[in-house]
Amino acid sequence: MPVIAGGAAVAAAGIAIGLKALDEREIPKTAILAATFFVVSLFAVPIGPSSVHLLLGGLVGLFLGVGAFPAIFVGLLLQAVMFGFGGLTSLGVDTVNMALPGVALAALARPLMARTAPATRGLIGATVAALAVLGTAGGVTLALALSSADYVPALKIVALTYVPLAAVEAVITGFAIAFLARVKPEILPWPKEARP
Repeated sequence: MPVIAGGAAVAAAGIAIGLKALDEREIPKTAILAATFFVVSLFAVPIGPSSVHLLLGGLVGLFLGVGAFPAIFVGLLLQAVMFGFGGLTSLGVDTVNMALPGVALAALARPLMARTAPATRGLIGATVAALAVLGTAGGVTLALALSSADYVPALKIVALTYVPLAAVEAVITGFAIAFLARVKPEILPWPKEARP
């Protein structure tokens, strides 16, 4: 119960800050990224005794900043209500685990990305995506460890399943950022006047 309550409180704060920061002109982009997260994270890939699904926390964090909290929350809420994935009681913890690493890493990376060439932006985006997945793995293992000692023996296996996912998300995010920086830089969230 303390893990669920703590996760819900942090998620509620993140969602409130994200909604307050959301510019109405950014609502379509936020909706598209929330829908993309909703769809791609429906497909779980078995890895050993566990399974993983795309998270896109790094990509969503890079594009939306703190707006990733409401976007990911909506995707998770719809998955829980429509398909029974995740569950309503763990919704806050899941939102924090998937949104917080991407938001935090994107906050560090965005100023750097505004001053670099498109290819370098792709590399930075890939790094953010990979580290966000590993941050989610850390959050999941911490939440499970704090929930019950019964989970502790399986935590190493659970954490290791995120390693291949980090590589996949790095490729997807790196390609998407580098491509958009070349063909449609105005869609990217850093200042348009920044020179590569």
